[in-house]
This record gives sequence, C-alpha cells and structure tokens, in this order.
Amino acid sequence: MSTEFIKEDISTPVKYECDVCVAGGGVAGIAAALSAARAGRALGLKTEVILLERGFMLGGLATAGLVTIYLPICDGEGNQVCFGITEELFHLSIEHGAEDMYPTAWFDGNDIEERKKHRFQVQFNAQLFATSAEKLLLKEGVKILYGAPAVGCVNDNGKITHVVIEGKGGREAIRVRKSVVDTTGDADICKLAGALTDTFPEGNKLAAWYYGYGEHNLKLYMCGVHDVPDTTENTELQDLRRFSGLDTEELSELVELQHASLVNNVLDRRKTITDLVPVTISTIPTVRMTRRLIGAETQDIGDSCVHYPDSVGIYPSWRKRGVVYELPLSILYGKEVKNLLTAGRSVSVTNALWDITRVIPVCAVTGEAAGAAAALSDDMTKIDIDKLRAYLGSCGVLLEWKK
Repeated sequence: MSTEFIKEDISTPVKYECDVCVAGGGVAGIAAALSAARAGRALGLKTEVILLERGFMLGGLATAGLVTIYLPICDGEGNQVCFGITEELFHLSIEHGAEDMYPTAWFDGNDIEERKKHRFQVQFNAQLFATSAEKLLLKEGVKILYGAPAVGCVNDNGKITHVVIEGKGGREAIRVRKSVVDTTGDADICKLAGALTDTFPEGNKLAAWYYGYGEHNLKLYMCGVHDVPDTTENTELQDLRRFSGLDTEELSELVELQHASLVNNVLDRRKTITDLVPVTISTIPTVRMTRRLIGAETQDIGDSCVHYPDSVGIYPSWRKRGVVYELPLSILYGKEVKNLLTAGRSVSVTNALWDITRVIPVCAVTGEAAGAAAALSDDMTKIDIDKLRAYLGSCGVLLEWKK
C-alpha cells in the first residue's frame, strides 16, 4: 500500500443549511428524518431536516440490499412491542401488498394463541417500500439529497457545525444549526467527527440475495449467508473470507464475489427450474455489522428487561421469543461530540447484542428516538429527557416493558 500523500487546496462552499442533518437513507435514516421533522412541528420548534443518501434509493439494506423481511415487532409471546414510526413503516412497506408472511393473526384477529404461533413480521417489495418512504418524507417537508455521501465534517469545540458532501455538484457543505444523526450504518459521521468507535472483529461473510422468476413464480433467493454472521449456512458458497465492510478495495471484491456467486446459484437452480432468471439483485454490498459508536453507555445481550430512566423505546429479539429490551438514549450518543447521535446498525452495544440491534425494527425504533432528540437539543448530555420521553410517549412509543 502506498504511503504517499498529496496536499489539496480545497475551498468548500456552504450550499445548504438545516437544523437536523440525517446522514444515511436506510430505515434508521427514514425514521430519524420523519421523527425530527414531526417533533419540530409538535414542539413548536423551527426544524428544517435534510436527509443524505449516497445512492439513489431509500431503504438501505432493506431495499437496495434486498433484505425484504420486516422482522418481528412483537415479543414472540403474542404481545406487540414496537409502535410509533416502527409500526407505521411496517404498514407502509406493504401498503401496495405483501409478498409473503402476511401477519393475519395480528391484522385480522385478536387470538393471542395464534399471535404466539406467528410473529408480527412480513415480507415486502423493495421498490414499492422505497418509493412509498420517499413520498412520505417529502410530504413531511424533509429535503432529500441523493447521490450525496458525507465525506467530512467540521467539529468546533465538541459540536458539528458543518457536514461535507461530495456529489455530482462537487464538494459542498451543509451548515448544521442543531444536531446530526448518523444513520450511515457504518458510523461514518461518528468516525469523521472524532467520536470513539469500534469495529466488528469477526467480519461479514458473503451474502448474495436476489429475486428470481421461474415457472411463473417470483421468489426471493437467499444465496450465501442468511442470518448468522459467523457461519455459512449455504454449502454452495465455499469462500469463507471475512469482510470488514470498511475498505474500498475490499468492498469492490465483495461485490464481485456477490455477482459471481449469484450467477452460479442461478445456473445451479436451473437444473430443476429450467426457466429461472434473476430479475432483481442487490445493488449495495450486503455487510451487516461493520463499525459502531462507543456511546455514553453500552448495552449488552444480558440486559433484557432492564429498566433505564432514559428509555426512549422498546425493541425485541428477533432470534429468541420472550426477550425484550428497553432502549436507553445513552447508547445513541457519545461523550466526545455533543450534538451527534447515531441510530440503526451503529448504536453502542456489545458484539453479542449487535446482531439483534442491526435489523429493520430496531433501526426504526432507534431512528425515531434519535430524530426526536436531535430536533429537541444540540447537546445530548444536557437534553431534557423527561420532555423527550413525554413527546415519544405521545407518539405511541412504548417506553417501559411491563409484560
């Protein structure tokens, strides 16, 4: 690797200004931007929100990555856990129809025994969900900047004052009047701003999910790793290499392997489904756990049912029935940058809990909490937690777990 450096003479124009800047348009970013815009209006605050998305499709792994399963918003024992924006996005994902796992027991009945058998989850269409989310954000007054990855930020005395993007229009800056929410999935803003971060030591294995059409049937094919990050469940993929998800060349190689594995999978399946063709493939690297914030507090896998005075939501375990966690605000911000929060795949949890918090419902729960907090304050260490909790409670968010 070269150790040569060049010196650039860069003068970056400030083109945009907002109160809350949300970096990353995945599910966590969608929830955070919606929450910030709505909280600002509800609390009588002037809150202009900009949502940055490096690609040209909202939803992140849920849409561009084809992880089209809205995992449970219940505890597995017949009790709904997630409400607010998390439930709203659940319904939004299937407003034009579900693909599979339609939760009849939850929508069309009140039989708790049936709800115990069938968790509150659904499979949705990626393209329709992405466009529905875009429509909703625009309706709520959120400004979306596509093709706008965050590449830098200005930290002035412990607060981010500007976020720098680099898109088709070149290098441009956004002046931030209040707070920033990092929903990049990789804690990119946290890293750029000087917050403490950590990386996932095991790395990610190859996943190459795609939609295929054959024998008059459209189906999601989970080629490669399905759910467990440290085991390869599909023996047709012999490449056991791990990917950090944080290196340009490595990610390029991962995408190349995704494509090659997908083609091999299609050709192998054609032995029984002779007319099978891929119709939609993942357009982003399908890494799950990369880098996260080291927050004011760090939550662990054993903290189920622990009560936190700064709880701003509830989320379940998608792996185990009956396991529920309160969400402390203190895992969404760190001590180094006062007006920075994170949500989604990069919240402050141990490696053991990371696999639970990376999924769609938790991304939405953390996004709603972070967005509301960002609209309310520019210093998370001094935020009025009672006011924040009261607002979230008024939105239907469950704040304490009492079975």
